[in-house]
Amino acid sequence: MRAAGGPVQVKAVGEELGLEVGVRGKLEPLRAKMTKLADRGWLHKRPDGKFTARL
Repeated sequence: MRAAGGPVQVKAVGEELGLEVGVRGKLEPLRAKMTKLADRGWLHKRPDGKFTARL
C-alpha cells in the first residue's frame, strides 16, 4: 500500500501479489481481508472502494 503512493483498488493489490485478477472469485477473499484490516484501523477504506495505508 505504501509503495503505491496513493489509493489503490483491490485489483491492483491482487496483481502485485500475483493473484489471478481476471477471475472475480480470486479477488473476493483479498477484498474481505483488506476490509477487515480497515475495520481494525490498519488501512483506510475510501467511499469509492479504494484503500490507502494509515500513516
